[in-house]
Amino acid sequence: MDHKSKRKTWIYWLSLLYCARFKGNSRKYGVRFAAEDPGSPLRGKKIIFLGSSVTTGDSALGDGFIEYLEKVDGVVPVKEAVSGTTLAYTGEDSYVPRMLKNIPTDIRADAFICQLSTNDATKELPIGEISDGKSLDLFDISTTSGAIEYIICYAKQTWNCPVYFYTGTRYESAHYASLVRRLYELQKKWDFKLIDLWSDDAFNNISESDRKLYMLPDGVHPLRAGYRYWWLPEFERALKDTLV
Repeated sequence: MDHKSKRKTWIYWLSLLYCARFKGNSRKYGVRFAAEDPGSPLRGKKIIFLGSSVTTGDSALGDGFIEYLEKVDGVVPVKEAVSGTTLAYTGEDSYVPRMLKNIPTDIRADAFICQLSTNDATKELPIGEISDGKSLDLFDISTTSGAIEYIICYAKQTWNCPVYFYTGTRYESAHYASLVRRLYELQKKWDFKLIDLWSDDAFNNISESDRKLYMLPDGVHPLRAGYRYWWLPEFERALKDTLV
């Protein structure tokens, strides 16, 4: 293992130790204790997930919303998620290269769900412009908008299934707010599904005690309790309303 890989491994384990100390990551909130719903209409649905840390569920010790969908609703996930990565191209671990390299093209998917990465906002990467057409060679993937368009176009062409984007819950970030607005503009062009956890005032209006139980102090990453009791019902509702 080279020095860079060793450093990443140490950072990963230190991160897990940090996250494990929070009440919202207590064992009782874990996936293994979530009850299955044998009658869920999502059972057997094969769904591709593309994202970064909120999709990996690292902040919840690996028990992210995808794992709860798998346990509770019987979803069959194909998960391509790497912490710290961006939609806009910054290297081979960005969304587009990983999608092209790591997700098999012959999957018979029922849906494709992509995370609107908070890392694009944190790194203040260029939002870019909406292209004039719908051809893959038109999209500037060095911008967040271009990468989103590329992902939507490629997913529709490759897996011929409904495409979803989901946002994070609300936190202090004007840049991320701009990305959410851009998603709505792109939705008019591409007609994809949007699971918008950011804009829903009622959804975000939780008590401070619940927020402390559900989220890391950064306001971005859910803990086990947050994924299980706050995020999972919203994903279940959205998918049952639009996918079934």
